[in-house]
Amino acid sequence: MPFRDIAGHRHLLDLIATAATRNTLPPSLIFSGPDGVGKRAAAIALAQLLNCPTPKGADACGVCASCTRIARLVHADILLVRPSDTGAIKVDQVRDAIERTGYRPFEGRRRVVIIDDADAMLPEAQNALLKTLEEPPAGSMFVLVTSRSDLLLPTVRSRCQRLRFGRLAAEDVAGVLVKSHGYDKAEAQAAAAVADGSVGDALEGGMDDYLGARDAAVEVLQGVAVSADPRRRLDSAKTLAGSGDRDEVRLRLRALATILRDIGVVGANADERHLANADMTASLRRLVGAFDRVRVSNAFAAIDRALEAIDRNASPKIVADWLAFQL
Repeated sequence: MPFRDIAGHRHLLDLIATAATRNTLPPSLIFSGPDGVGKRAAAIALAQLLNCPTPKGADACGVCASCTRIARLVHADILLVRPSDTGAIKVDQVRDAIERTGYRPFEGRRRVVIIDDADAMLPEAQNALLKTLEEPPAGSMFVLVTSRSDLLLPTVRSRCQRLRFGRLAAEDVAGVLVKSHGYDKAEAQAAAAVADGSVGDALEGGMDDYLGARDAAVEVLQGVAVSADPRRRLDSAKTLAGSGDRDEVRLRLRALATILRDIGVVGANADERHLANADMTASLRRLVGAFDRVRVSNAFAAIDRALEAIDRNASPKIVADWLAFQL
């Protein structure tokens, strides 16, 4: 898809497109950022723009033969390097890509090598790439796509211009789910609310998991809203912990954060079109009286600490118990 069809990242995508149109874009790039936010799509859109015979301003047309073949990754001058079945990118894969860039583009203006999950390159594969990244052959460009750029060798990072992609807004994630994946609006909003800005995470989670996480989060907030009774808070902790699965608790913590954020929006009488959980407006309004700005802020901080503890392999039950007394 061309740049205009990619959700979010407007400022960054405009900068990339403008630089590519002016021929000032460095030939060795790293697209870094969280999984599932459109980094690879941006690399493909760049390849389309560089090779489109009928561009629309600073963007590819998206419909010509060149653009459609690039979108399908069957264009002769676009090389996509991915991890093999072993989960690694081996030195032979990189050497093959380097060898192919030694020839002039076959049918387009620029040959573009996209290395997806570039952090999966074995050290010898990264070392084999160094000289080419420093002095790419004329007419060639390398784009390394990664969510863990710190795993790339410093010598690789130093030879590339790094462009950072942030997390998507919930409304952008929901829009992609509706437009490209057949979700209805309510389902898309529910999935986007706890997807942490990643379309990939939204698609992997499953609707039942997302809806269950939101329901559990609301139940927890209702349980602690007006009572300091330790027994009631421990009951809320049990709801938060669920089966005790670490990923389940992490999802419920993220759902808590999005609902608290929406409570803040409703409490401030802000535009409710910006709610991540717009289908739950009635429940949010019932909670506003118990969660003022200070309590919401303190709860956010506690949830952040809880997520960090889960990531450090703390016991989900202990984390849930602790958090229930902080909300």
